[in-house]
Amino acid sequence: MNGSITGGCLCGAVRYECAAEPVAAGHCHCEDCRRTSGTGHGSHMAVPAAAFALSGEVKTFDKPADSGNVVGRAFCPTCGAAVYSVNSGNKDLVFLRASSLNDLEAFKPQLVVYAAKAASWDLVDSSLPAFEAMPPKEERPIDI
Repeated sequence: MNGSITGGCLCGAVRYECAAEPVAAGHCHCEDCRRTSGTGHGSHMAVPAAAFALSGEVKTFDKPADSGNVVGRAFCPTCGAAVYSVNSGNKDLVFLRASSLNDLEAFKPQLVVYAAKAASWDLVDSSLPAFEAMPPKEERPIDI
């Protein structure tokens, strides 16, 4: 693997690489992202699925989102670290957990979704476009 974006789990059993630039990045304050992140929100970087390569085995937990699409959250079965997710409504993208990146500075957030559900102690970045819920595709400043 020789791509530009690399990362993986806490124990190192799961590694990934993406040979393409991210197409989107943002923070999500929905209940599912909060619960799976262990904090107030999840931070994700969307990359083209065709450029994503994985080594190691992951377990996946599938759950319907508000949209009705199924989100599959992949994590390491050994250490439990969240690594990435996929969405049945957008099979061309893989959503990397920003916390799983080797270079944390590769994550450049562009928007905040489900801002209305943010905990009072988890401040929403006022410099980013923020949406109370997931906005319709045509209203998003980025194509996710």
